[in-house]
Amino acid sequence: MTTLVFGHKSPDTDSTGSPIIWAWYLNEVAGVDAAPALLGEPNTEALFMLDHWKLEKPQIISGVEADQPVVIVDTNNPAELPDNINDADIKAIIDHHKLVGGLETKGPISITMEPVACTATIMYKLIGDHIAQMPTNIKGAMLTCILSDTLEFRSPTTTQEDTVIAHALAKDLGIDIAEYAAQMFAAKSDVSSFSEAELLRMDSKEYEVGGKQFRVSVLETTSPATVLDRKDALMAAMPGVATQDSADQVLLFVVDILNEEATMLIPNDLTKSVAEKSFGATVTGDTVVLPGIMSRKKQIIPNLKV
Repeated sequence: MTTLVFGHKSPDTDSTGSPIIWAWYLNEVAGVDAAPALLGEPNTEALFMLDHWKLEKPQIISGVEADQPVVIVDTNNPAELPDNINDADIKAIIDHHKLVGGLETKGPISITMEPVACTATIMYKLIGDHIAQMPTNIKGAMLTCILSDTLEFRSPTTTQEDTVIAHALAKDLGIDIAEYAAQMFAAKSDVSSFSEAELLRMDSKEYEVGGKQFRVSVLETTSPATVLDRKDALMAAMPGVATQDSADQVLLFVVDILNEEATMLIPNDLTKSVAEKSFGATVTGDTVVLPGIMSRKKQIIPNLKV
């Protein structure tokens, strides 16, 4: 049976590219029949990557069959995976997030988790010398994933390993990192075709803090005004999204990539309290600017208080 390789729901660039990278490795190097998959439609930056490097969009799946062999990448959180994930035959996990717990395997598996900014960085190291036989478009996906997750090395999650590997890939591909990253971020910033509910779920993770269920959403952009011009509609959509997703509140952070700050939307007293207690902010309106806040994983989630 074909091994499916997939990442988290609401797939971003890393959760779109890393399954492609690892499926290539399994097929071409490890001799394992494998295919990449997605748990939803990829975001605009991920679609740019697929188009730019002429990569086929992986199949979109909503669940897995019992005993289906799978490799999970870019997450280890059951809440971000198919509801029946523990029915699958999990063969390996490759991830760069904190260990959540809750996954159950049918036997011993390979787990690689490292404190780097990007899953593709870990894969580069795991693949090792076999990188030499990797096709150009797979290398391009790898570079795109790293530049996306590091926000072109601006994110505080960036490590020296991410930076060195990205520069090595760029040199190999003949890519100017600044020019290519600008193209990526322009694609990510084009959200005109998405509804408010889609934007709130586009790059979103579920977390419980102090007994409250939050959907913590991040929109990374080089054009924050494009998103913030829709703040009234976004705030109006929040209660419906929260109800549908069994959350108490949606928290939305609009990350300005170039100015290295986030704007948090403040629709009610709960979000105001979260902003003030979590980030020491003084809230006077329906938005608050949080200087230096770039990373949900390293700066937003660890600091959330209610």
